[in-house]
Parts: sequence; C-alpha cells; structure tokens
Amino acid sequence: MGSRIPSTTKAVVIQKCATQQKSVYHDAVLVTKPIPQLKPGEVLVKIAAAAFNHRDIWIRKGQYPRIAMGSAFGADGTVVAAYDPNDPLLQKRVFLTPMRGWEKHPDAPESDFGILGGGNLPPLGTFSEYLAVGRYELIPTPAHLTDVQMAAWPLGGVTAWRAAHVYAQVQSGQNVLITGIGGGVAIIALQICLAKGASVYVTSGSDEKIRKAVTLGAKGGANYKNKQWPAQIGTLLNNEDLDCVIDSGGGDIMNQTGKYLKHGGKIVCYGMTASPVINFTMRQVMKNQQLIGSMMGSHQDLKDATQFLEEHRITPVVSHVLRGLEAAEEGFELIKRGDQFGKVVIEISPSMSQDKAKL
Repeated sequence: MGSRIPSTTKAVVIQKCATQQKSVYHDAVLVTKPIPQLKPGEVLVKIAAAAFNHRDIWIRKGQYPRIAMGSAFGADGTVVAAYDPNDPLLQKRVFLTPMRGWEKHPDAPESDFGILGGGNLPPLGTFSEYLAVGRYELIPTPAHLTDVQMAAWPLGGVTAWRAAHVYAQVQSGQNVLITGIGGGVAIIALQICLAKGASVYVTSGSDEKIRKAVTLGAKGGANYKNKQWPAQIGTLLNNEDLDCVIDSGGGDIMNQTGKYLKHGGKIVCYGMTASPVINFTMRQVMKNQQLIGSMMGSHQDLKDATQFLEEHRITPVVSHVLRGLEAAEEGFELIKRGDQFGKVVIEISPSMSQDKAKL
C-alpha cells in the first residue's frame, strides 16, 4: 500500500444528545476517525456518495435495535476505488452490500443479521470518506448509473426486490398496489413491477407524489388521507382484482384492500409506518389471502436485483443531492419532513467523476 493512502477519515457518527429533551433525538456529529490497518481480504474504498434512509431517523430517536454511539450513519453508498495494489477491484466502481449475516438462504438470514449504519453489527456506515471492508461485500456498479444514482440503490433495491419479486412474485399482466409512494423502496418497487410488465397503482398522502408516480408509469393512485381511498383504487381497477399489495404502512391494510384483492392474493409488508399492528380477520382467511412480512433481503437477492436493474436499465430516483458530509443535518431534516420523492443523497467526493473514478 502506497503513501497516498490516508490515515484518517471524516465521518458523520451518532452521539448521545448533549442537551436534555422531552423526546430522544441523538446528535449527528462530523468527526475525524482513524482508518484501521487493512486485514487479509480487505480493501480500502473511497465513498463517492451515500443515501439517507428513514432508519437513520429512527436511530437518532433511539427506536432501532443495536444502536452504537460513535458509529457512522448510512446504509447505502458507492465505492469508487480500492487500495489493495494487487486487487482486480482497484479503480473499479463498486458499491457495498448494506447487510450482514444473510448470504443466500431463500427464507431468512443464516446467522445474526445486521445492517450498515449507526449500529454495532457491523460497526460501519457509509457517511464516511473512506471505509475498510471485505472485498466480498462489494458488487460492481452497473455502467449506466452515476455514483449518486447508485447510492440510491442498495438498501432500497434489495428490500423492494424481495418484496416484489421473491414474495409477491409479480408477473406481466398483473395488477399491483404499492402504498406510500415517494419513499425510496416504494419507488424502486414501482420501477421493478413496471419492468416486469405489471399494471401498478399507488397511494400517497401527496397528490403531487401520485402525479410523479404516474409520470414514471403508474396507472393511477389515491390519496390515503381520503378515507375513501380504497374505493378510489377499486374504481381505477375497473372491475379487475389486485393480484398483490406491496405495503409499508401496516395497520388496517388487509381490511382496506381485501375487497379488491383477489382470492389467494398477497399483501407483502416491509414496514409499518401507520401502525405496528396489522389486523387479519376471518374474511381474509375465507378468501385465502396471504400476509407476508419482508425485511430487506440476502446478498444473493441484491446481486439478482442488481442484474435485473442492469438488464432493464432502471435508474433509481434521486430527490435531493447534498454536497459534502457537512450538509448531513439538512438531509436528516428532509427525511423527517417527508417531502422527498426518491432518495436524498450526499455527494461526498464531488470531484470524482464517473469516468475518472480512480485514485
């Protein structure tokens, strides 16, 4: 390893809130950290861009498991270089897998499961200039994507893929409802389902976000702030049934959509932003409707999803691009307000262009 390798890196880390507050909201602080000496099989990578996820807000609120003070935030990112002089990944554009402990089992993690960012399994986060990681945790970046676009993919991509492809098994000609459009996972699920040839309907609390989803290819949508939104989706379906629902809200989603979901239809839930409880009644039992919980996915799922992304030249939607780690607090505020349509991304190394991504 040459003399150009830095010994320290700037990173945005979680620290216990310094002031007394009615509700917990830990600090996000820019610090300088030492870069550890590389071990066999590791490479040093430079992060070009990293994306926010709503879990970063939950971590600051103390509402996520395994929070580790001093850990860097961020579960998404794009790597632009490797420092092992004999490694074929040197000067290659790659991205990090955001999970650990789930390699390829079709049902669930094989071992203790962890997600990058703000925790201790692993103690890594992509809101950092440099990261030392095992080379096995890197996947080549598709050539049609920029670093900023790629940063919007890993966590949202694997979550949407497992929900839409593995569990819902969306196929051409089917009718799919995706709730909460505007979030990164929901938009990627929309793009995956459209690429598969499905007809997609959406819900949102924003009419503008529904219009943007229609621009991307959705057939139409309904504002969930209107109590009649299920009937509005039913009208859009024009006497056809939904084959599946990809949901992030929880709550009464089974009863709200059950009338329009076919016998044997599936509701795949990857989040519960509306309520941590889902009502499941005899009505759904009589219709053989299925409720499936879905939490991210495996390393193999992410590789399969990225291959699909590349084959169909899908471009993840980026809502806001912030410049430098110093702008991290602005990103947290954007996520808290929920104004974004797509991912909020920090461009950490803006001088590194896509075709000159080397050190």
